[in-house]
Amino acid sequence: MIVNIAWRNIWRNPTRSLVIMVSVAIGIWAGAFIASIYWGMGQERFKIAIENEIAHIQLHHPEFTKDFTQAPTITNANDVLARITQLQGVRASTIRTIVMGMLANATGSSGIQINGILPDNEASVSQLKSKLNEGDYFTSKKANGILIGAKLAKKLKLKLRSKVVLTFQDNEDNLVSSAFWVEGIYQSYNTSLDERNVYVKMSDIAGLLNLTNEAHEIAVLLQNDSWTETVKNQITAHNPLLKVQDWREISPDTALILSTMNQASMIFSVIILLALAFGIINTMLMAILERTKELGVLMALGMNRLKLYAMIMTETVFLVLSGAPVGFLLSFGIIKYLSVHGIDLTAVAGQSMGDFGFSNVIYPDLPFTQYIQILILVLITAVISAIFPIIRALRLNPVEAIRR
Repeated sequence: MIVNIAWRNIWRNPTRSLVIMVSVAIGIWAGAFIASIYWGMGQERFKIAIENEIAHIQLHHPEFTKDFTQAPTITNANDVLARITQLQGVRASTIRTIVMGMLANATGSSGIQINGILPDNEASVSQLKSKLNEGDYFTSKKANGILIGAKLAKKLKLKLRSKVVLTFQDNEDNLVSSAFWVEGIYQSYNTSLDERNVYVKMSDIAGLLNLTNEAHEIAVLLQNDSWTETVKNQITAHNPLLKVQDWREISPDTALILSTMNQASMIFSVIILLALAFGIINTMLMAILERTKELGVLMALGMNRLKLYAMIMTETVFLVLSGAPVGFLLSFGIIKYLSVHGIDLTAVAGQSMGDFGFSNVIYPDLPFTQYIQILILVLITAVISAIFPIIRALRLNPVEAIRR
Protein backbone atom coordinates (compact mmCIF):
# COMPACT_ATOMS: atom_id res chain seq x y z
CA MET A 1 0.00 0.00 0.00
CA ILE A 2 2.85 2.39 0.89
CA VAL A 3 4.37 1.81 -2.55
CA ASN A 4 1.08 2.59 -4.33
CA ILE A 5 0.54 5.77 -2.30
CA ALA A 6 4.10 6.93 -2.89
CA TRP A 7 3.86 6.34 -6.66
CA ARG A 8 0.55 8.29 -6.87
CA ASN A 9 1.97 11.12 -4.74
CA ILE A 10 4.84 11.86 -7.11
CA TRP A 11 2.38 12.36 -9.98
CA ARG A 12 0.11 14.73 -8.04
CA ASN A 13 2.39 17.52 -9.27
CA PRO A 14 3.76 16.18 -12.58
CA THR A 15 5.71 19.31 -13.48
CA ARG A 16 7.67 19.35 -10.24
CA SER A 17 8.31 15.61 -10.41
CA LEU A 18 9.47 15.81 -14.04
CA VAL A 19 11.84 18.65 -13.17
CA ILE A 20 13.55 16.56 -10.48
CA MET A 21 13.65 13.50 -12.78
CA VAL A 22 15.30 15.55 -15.52
CA SER A 23 17.72 16.93 -12.93
CA VAL A 24 18.63 13.39 -11.89
CA ALA A 25 19.16 12.39 -15.52
CA ILE A 26 21.35 15.42 -16.25
CA GLY A 27 23.28 14.92 -12.99
CA ILE A 28 24.05 11.29 -13.84
CA TRP A 29 25.02 12.19 -17.41
CA ALA A 30 27.30 15.00 -16.23
CA GLY A 31 28.95 12.84 -13.55
CA ALA A 32 29.49 9.91 -15.92
CA PHE A 33 30.73 12.15 -18.74
CA ILE A 34 33.30 13.96 -16.58
CA ALA A 35 34.44 10.65 -15.08
CA SER A 36 34.80 9.20 -18.61
CA ILE A 37 36.99 12.12 -19.74
CA TYR A 38 39.36 11.69 -16.80
CA TRP A 39 39.33 7.91 -17.23
CA GLY A 40 40.05 8.26 -20.95
CA MET A 41 42.89 10.74 -20.36
CA GLY A 42 44.43 8.46 -17.74
CA GLN A 43 44.23 5.39 -19.96
CA GLU A 44 45.59 7.31 -22.96
CA ARG A 45 48.55 8.59 -20.91
CA PHE A 46 49.17 5.02 -19.65
CA LYS A 47 49.08 3.65 -23.20
CA ILE A 48 51.47 6.34 -24.47
CA ALA A 49 53.86 5.75 -21.56
CA ILE A 50 53.91 1.97 -22.02
CA GLU A 51 53.84 1.66 -25.81
CA ASN A 52 55.91 4.72 -26.71
CA GLU A 53 58.24 5.53 -23.83
CA ILE A 54 59.11 3.00 -21.12
CA ALA A 55 57.50 -0.39 -21.98
CA HIS A 56 56.19 -2.67 -19.22
CA ILE A 57 59.53 -3.85 -17.82
CA GLN A 58 63.12 -2.62 -17.97
CA LEU A 59 66.40 -4.26 -16.95
CA HIS A 60 69.52 -2.36 -15.91
CA HIS A 61 72.75 -2.93 -14.09
CA PRO A 62 72.02 -2.36 -10.36
CA GLU A 63 74.28 0.73 -10.37
CA PHE A 64 72.89 2.17 -13.62
CA THR A 65 70.81 4.97 -12.16
CA LYS A 66 73.47 5.95 -9.59
CA ASP A 67 76.12 6.96 -12.10
CA PHE A 68 74.46 7.95 -15.34
CA THR A 69 77.49 9.67 -16.91
CA GLN A 70 79.52 6.46 -16.86
CA ALA A 71 76.69 3.98 -16.63
CA PRO A 72 77.52 0.32 -15.90
CA THR A 73 76.32 -2.03 -18.60
CA ILE A 74 74.53 -5.38 -18.85
CA THR A 75 77.05 -7.96 -20.07
CA ASN A 76 75.97 -10.66 -22.54
CA ALA A 77 73.00 -8.43 -23.37
CA ASN A 78 72.09 -10.32 -26.55
CA ASP A 79 71.93 -13.62 -24.64
CA VAL A 80 69.71 -12.09 -21.95
CA LEU A 81 67.48 -10.58 -24.67
CA ALA A 82 67.16 -13.94 -26.44
CA ARG A 83 66.02 -15.66 -23.22
CA ILE A 84 63.49 -12.92 -22.47
CA THR A 85 62.03 -13.13 -25.99
CA GLN A 86 61.15 -16.79 -25.34
CA LEU A 87 59.04 -16.03 -22.25
CA GLN A 88 55.28 -16.40 -22.50
CA GLY A 89 53.47 -13.07 -22.54
CA VAL A 90 56.33 -11.08 -24.12
CA ARG A 91 55.21 -9.17 -27.24
CA ALA A 92 58.53 -7.51 -28.09
CA SER A 93 61.86 -6.63 -26.46
CA THR A 94 65.00 -4.74 -27.32
CA ILE A 95 68.38 -3.65 -26.00
CA ARG A 96 69.63 -0.06 -25.89
CA THR A 97 72.86 1.74 -25.22
CA ILE A 98 72.27 5.06 -23.51
CA VAL A 99 74.72 7.91 -23.04
CA MET A 100 74.30 11.57 -22.22
CA GLY A 101 76.03 13.96 -24.58
CA MET A 102 75.94 17.12 -26.66
CA LEU A 103 74.57 17.60 -30.16
CA ALA A 104 76.07 20.54 -32.05
CA ASN A 105 75.84 22.09 -35.49
CA ALA A 106 76.64 25.47 -36.99
CA THR A 107 73.50 26.97 -35.43
CA GLY A 108 74.04 25.93 -31.83
CA SER A 109 74.15 22.99 -29.45
CA SER A 110 71.86 21.12 -27.08
CA GLY A 111 72.25 18.55 -24.30
CA ILE A 112 70.72 15.26 -25.36
CA GLN A 113 70.32 11.57 -24.52
CA ILE A 114 71.83 9.40 -27.24
CA ASN A 115 69.99 6.10 -27.64
CA GLY A 116 71.78 3.35 -29.55
CA ILE A 117 69.07 0.99 -30.79
CA LEU A 118 68.36 -2.11 -32.85
CA PRO A 119 66.01 -0.46 -35.41
CA ASP A 120 63.64 -3.41 -35.98
CA ASN A 121 63.34 -4.29 -32.28
CA GLU A 122 62.90 -0.65 -31.29
CA ALA A 123 60.11 -0.21 -33.86
CA SER A 124 58.23 -3.07 -32.18
CA VAL A 125 58.77 -1.87 -28.60
CA SER A 126 58.38 1.93 -28.82
CA GLN A 127 56.76 2.32 -32.27
CA LEU A 128 59.59 4.71 -33.16
CA LYS A 129 59.23 4.01 -36.89
CA SER A 130 55.55 5.05 -36.88
CA LYS A 131 56.49 8.43 -35.33
CA LEU A 132 58.66 9.40 -38.28
CA ASN A 133 57.46 12.64 -39.96
CA GLU A 134 60.25 13.06 -42.47
CA GLY A 135 63.06 10.98 -43.89
CA ASP A 136 63.78 7.28 -43.58
CA TYR A 137 63.98 4.83 -40.71
CA PHE A 138 67.61 3.64 -40.87
CA THR A 139 67.20 2.28 -44.40
CA SER A 140 70.31 3.95 -45.80
CA LYS A 141 73.47 1.88 -46.16
CA LYS A 142 75.42 4.98 -45.20
CA ALA A 143 76.74 4.81 -41.62
CA ASN A 144 76.09 7.29 -38.80
CA GLY A 145 72.48 8.17 -39.55
CA ILE A 146 70.54 9.79 -36.71
CA LEU A 147 66.86 10.34 -35.91
CA ILE A 148 66.04 13.56 -34.08
CA GLY A 149 62.81 14.95 -32.62
CA ALA A 150 60.85 17.64 -34.46
CA LYS A 151 61.21 20.06 -31.55
CA LEU A 152 65.01 19.67 -31.50
CA ALA A 153 65.12 20.05 -35.29
CA LYS A 154 63.19 23.30 -35.05
CA LYS A 155 65.36 24.55 -32.18
CA LEU A 156 68.63 23.95 -34.04
CA LYS A 157 67.18 24.58 -37.53
CA LEU A 158 68.08 21.06 -38.65
CA LYS A 159 66.78 19.46 -41.83
CA LEU A 160 67.16 16.08 -43.48
CA ARG A 161 70.78 15.26 -44.32
CA SER A 162 72.04 18.05 -42.04
CA LYS A 163 75.36 17.25 -40.42
CA VAL A 164 75.61 17.23 -36.62
CA VAL A 165 78.41 16.36 -34.21
CA LEU A 166 77.74 14.20 -31.15
CA THR A 167 80.11 14.53 -28.19
CA PHE A 168 80.02 12.18 -25.21
CA GLN A 169 82.18 10.10 -22.84
CA ASP A 170 82.98 6.51 -23.72
CA ASN A 171 83.03 3.59 -21.32
CA GLU A 172 86.58 4.46 -20.25
CA ASP A 173 85.75 8.11 -19.53
CA ASN A 174 87.39 9.43 -22.69
CA LEU A 175 85.75 12.32 -24.53
CA VAL A 176 84.54 11.15 -27.97
CA SER A 177 83.16 13.16 -30.89
CA SER A 178 81.71 11.85 -34.12
CA ALA A 179 79.79 13.31 -37.06
CA PHE A 180 76.28 12.05 -37.86
CA TRP A 181 73.75 13.07 -40.52
CA VAL A 182 70.03 13.56 -39.99
CA GLU A 183 68.30 10.59 -41.60
CA GLY A 184 64.85 11.16 -40.13
CA ILE A 185 62.78 13.55 -38.00
CA TYR A 186 60.18 12.07 -35.66
CA GLN A 187 57.40 13.45 -33.48
CA SER A 188 55.88 11.57 -30.56
CA TYR A 189 53.10 12.47 -28.11
CA ASN A 190 55.69 13.90 -25.68
CA THR A 191 57.45 16.93 -27.16
CA SER A 192 59.75 17.38 -24.15
CA LEU A 193 61.15 13.88 -24.73
CA ASP A 194 61.48 14.62 -28.46
CA GLU A 195 63.74 17.54 -27.63
CA ARG A 196 66.04 15.44 -25.44
CA ASN A 197 66.25 12.07 -27.22
CA VAL A 198 68.06 11.18 -30.42
CA TYR A 199 68.39 7.69 -31.88
CA VAL A 200 71.31 6.09 -33.71
CA LYS A 201 72.00 2.50 -34.71
CA MET A 202 73.66 0.54 -31.94
CA SER A 203 76.28 -0.69 -34.39
CA ASP A 204 77.30 2.94 -35.05
CA ILE A 205 77.79 3.90 -31.42
CA ALA A 206 78.87 0.68 -29.71
CA GLY A 207 82.38 0.96 -31.13
CA LEU A 208 82.67 4.59 -30.03
CA LEU A 209 81.65 3.54 -26.49
CA ASN A 210 84.02 0.54 -26.48
CA LEU A 211 81.09 -1.84 -25.88
CA THR A 212 80.94 -5.44 -27.09
CA ASN A 213 77.76 -7.47 -26.54
CA GLU A 214 76.85 -4.99 -23.81
CA ALA A 215 73.86 -2.69 -23.33
CA HIS A 216 72.64 -0.21 -20.75
CA GLU A 217 69.00 -1.13 -20.93
CA ILE A 218 66.66 -3.94 -21.96
CA ALA A 219 63.03 -2.93 -22.52
CA VAL A 220 60.23 -5.51 -22.56
CA LEU A 221 56.74 -4.89 -23.98
CA LEU A 222 54.11 -7.42 -22.94
CA GLN A 223 51.02 -8.72 -24.70
CA ASN A 224 48.82 -7.60 -21.82
CA ASP A 225 49.23 -5.54 -18.64
CA SER A 226 48.14 -8.54 -16.56
CA TRP A 227 51.39 -10.32 -17.51
CA THR A 228 53.56 -7.69 -15.81
CA GLU A 229 54.00 -9.31 -12.40
CA THR A 230 54.41 -12.85 -13.79
CA VAL A 231 57.00 -11.95 -16.42
CA LYS A 232 58.86 -9.64 -14.03
CA ASN A 233 59.20 -12.48 -11.50
CA GLN A 234 60.46 -14.86 -14.20
CA ILE A 235 63.04 -12.36 -15.48
CA THR A 236 64.19 -11.62 -11.92
CA ALA A 237 64.61 -15.34 -11.20
CA HIS A 238 66.71 -15.82 -14.36
CA ASN A 239 68.77 -12.64 -13.85
CA PRO A 240 69.34 -12.19 -10.11
CA LEU A 241 72.29 -9.81 -10.65
CA LEU A 242 70.24 -7.32 -12.70
CA LYS A 243 67.80 -4.69 -11.56
CA VAL A 244 64.34 -5.57 -12.94
CA GLN A 245 61.66 -2.87 -12.67
CA ASP A 246 58.06 -2.70 -13.84
CA TRP A 247 56.44 0.44 -15.22
CA ARG A 248 55.25 1.60 -11.78
CA GLU A 249 58.84 1.67 -10.51
CA ILE A 250 60.27 3.12 -13.73
CA SER A 251 57.69 5.88 -14.04
CA PRO A 252 55.96 6.55 -10.70
CA ASP A 253 54.52 9.75 -12.18
CA THR A 254 52.43 7.64 -14.60
CA ALA A 255 51.00 5.62 -11.71
CA LEU A 256 50.36 8.90 -9.85
CA ILE A 257 48.55 10.38 -12.87
CA LEU A 258 46.26 7.33 -13.09
CA SER A 259 45.48 7.59 -9.37
CA THR A 260 44.96 11.37 -9.55
CA MET A 261 42.65 11.08 -12.55
CA ASN A 262 40.37 8.68 -10.67
CA GLN A 263 40.33 10.93 -7.60
CA ALA A 264 39.62 14.06 -9.67
CA SER A 265 36.71 12.40 -11.48
CA MET A 266 35.30 11.29 -8.13
CA ILE A 267 35.56 14.83 -6.71
CA PHE A 268 33.69 16.32 -9.70
CA SER A 269 31.04 13.59 -9.45
CA VAL A 270 30.53 14.36 -5.75
CA ILE A 271 30.15 18.08 -6.51
CA ILE A 272 27.46 17.30 -9.11
CA LEU A 273 25.69 14.96 -6.69
CA LEU A 274 25.73 17.66 -4.00
CA ALA A 275 23.88 19.98 -6.40
CA LEU A 276 21.46 17.13 -7.09
CA ALA A 277 20.97 16.60 -3.35
CA PHE A 278 19.90 20.21 -2.80
CA GLY A 279 17.38 19.84 -5.64
CA ILE A 280 15.87 16.74 -4.05
CA ILE A 281 15.73 18.35 -0.59
CA ASN A 282 13.98 21.42 -2.01
CA THR A 283 11.44 19.34 -3.94
CA MET A 284 10.57 17.05 -1.05
CA LEU A 285 10.30 19.95 1.41
CA MET A 286 7.86 21.69 -0.92
CA ALA A 287 5.86 18.46 -1.14
CA ILE A 288 5.75 18.14 2.67
CA LEU A 289 4.66 21.78 3.16
CA GLU A 290 1.90 21.47 0.52
CA ARG A 291 0.61 18.25 2.09
CA THR A 292 0.83 19.22 5.76
CA LYS A 293 -2.92 18.93 6.32
CA GLU A 294 -3.07 15.63 4.45
CA LEU A 295 -0.20 14.20 6.49
CA GLY A 296 -1.96 15.31 9.69
CA VAL A 297 -5.11 13.44 8.61
CA LEU A 298 -3.15 10.31 7.80
CA MET A 299 -1.43 10.40 11.19
CA ALA A 300 -4.80 10.99 12.93
CA LEU A 301 -6.24 7.96 11.12
CA GLY A 302 -3.48 5.75 12.46
CA MET A 303 -0.51 5.99 10.10
CA ASN A 304 2.46 5.61 12.42
CA ARG A 305 5.77 7.44 12.01
CA LEU A 306 7.51 4.38 10.54
CA LYS A 307 4.97 4.17 7.67
CA LEU A 308 5.17 7.93 7.16
CA TYR A 309 8.97 7.61 6.95
CA ALA A 310 8.67 4.73 4.47
CA MET A 311 6.19 6.64 2.27
CA ILE A 312 8.34 9.77 1.88
CA MET A 313 11.53 7.74 1.40
CA THR A 314 9.82 5.62 -1.27
CA GLU A 315 8.66 8.77 -3.09
CA THR A 316 12.25 10.05 -3.18
CA VAL A 317 13.62 6.74 -4.45
CA PHE A 318 10.91 6.61 -7.15
CA LEU A 319 11.86 10.11 -8.33
CA VAL A 320 15.54 9.13 -8.60
CA LEU A 321 14.94 5.74 -10.21
CA SER A 322 12.61 7.30 -12.78
CA GLY A 323 15.29 9.74 -13.95
CA ALA A 324 18.32 7.47 -13.55
CA PRO A 325 17.76 5.17 -16.56
CA VAL A 326 17.47 8.16 -18.90
CA GLY A 327 20.70 9.61 -17.50
CA PHE A 328 22.57 6.32 -17.84
CA LEU A 329 21.32 5.65 -21.38
CA LEU A 330 22.23 9.19 -22.43
CA SER A 331 25.71 9.02 -20.92
CA PHE A 332 26.34 5.47 -22.23
CA GLY A 333 25.42 6.43 -25.79
CA ILE A 334 27.48 9.63 -25.87
CA ILE A 335 30.51 8.06 -24.18
CA LYS A 336 30.47 5.06 -26.54
CA TYR A 337 30.31 7.36 -29.56
CA LEU A 338 33.16 9.56 -28.30
CA SER A 339 35.26 6.52 -27.29
CA VAL A 340 35.46 5.72 -31.02
CA HIS A 341 35.57 9.20 -32.60
CA GLY A 342 37.32 11.07 -29.75
CA ILE A 343 37.36 14.76 -28.82
CA ASP A 344 40.02 16.68 -30.78
CA LEU A 345 41.42 19.52 -28.65
CA THR A 346 43.95 20.70 -31.23
CA ALA A 347 41.94 23.83 -32.08
CA VAL A 348 41.65 24.74 -28.38
CA ALA A 349 44.94 23.58 -26.87
CA GLY A 350 47.25 23.56 -29.91
CA GLN A 351 50.21 21.27 -29.23
CA SER A 352 50.34 22.11 -25.50
CA MET A 353 48.91 18.70 -24.55
CA GLY A 354 52.07 17.14 -25.97
CA ASP A 355 54.20 19.13 -23.50
CA PHE A 356 52.62 17.02 -20.73
CA GLY A 357 52.75 13.69 -22.56
CA PHE A 358 49.07 13.62 -23.56
CA SER A 359 47.52 13.20 -26.99
CA ASN A 360 45.51 16.09 -28.43
CA VAL A 361 42.61 13.69 -29.03
CA ILE A 362 40.84 12.42 -25.90
CA TYR A 363 38.82 9.22 -26.08
CA PRO A 364 36.34 9.24 -23.15
CA ASP A 365 35.55 5.82 -21.79
CA LEU A 366 34.12 4.34 -18.62
CA PRO A 367 34.18 0.74 -17.38
CA PHE A 368 30.92 -0.87 -16.32
CA THR A 369 31.99 -0.84 -12.66
CA GLN A 370 32.14 2.96 -12.76
CA TYR A 371 28.49 3.12 -13.90
CA ILE A 372 27.55 0.90 -10.95
CA GLN A 373 29.58 3.15 -8.64
CA ILE A 374 27.74 6.25 -9.91
CA LEU A 375 24.35 4.53 -9.48
CA ILE A 376 25.22 3.64 -5.88
CA LEU A 377 26.34 7.23 -5.21
CA VAL A 378 23.08 8.58 -6.67
CA LEU A 379 20.99 6.26 -4.50
CA ILE A 380 22.98 7.21 -1.39
CA THR A 381 22.52 10.88 -2.29
CA ALA A 382 18.76 10.36 -2.64
CA VAL A 383 18.46 8.57 0.71
CA ILE A 384 20.51 11.21 2.55
CA SER A 385 18.61 14.04 0.82
CA ALA A 386 15.28 12.61 1.95
CA ILE A 387 16.24 12.55 5.64
CA PHE A 388 15.73 16.28 6.32
CA PRO A 389 12.21 16.45 4.74
CA ILE A 390 11.29 13.23 6.59
CA ILE A 391 12.38 14.69 9.95
CA ARG A 392 10.26 17.77 9.18
CA ALA A 393 7.24 15.52 8.50
CA LEU A 394 7.75 13.33 11.56
CA ARG A 395 7.74 16.42 13.81
CA LEU A 396 4.25 17.40 12.68
CA ASN A 397 1.55 17.42 15.35
CA PRO A 398 -1.56 15.77 13.78
CA VAL A 399 -4.01 18.22 15.37
CA GLU A 400 -2.03 21.33 14.41
CA ALA A 401 -1.38 19.94 10.94
CA ILE A 402 -5.12 19.40 10.30
CA ARG A 403 -5.92 23.00 11.40
CA ARG A 404 -3.52 24.52 8.82
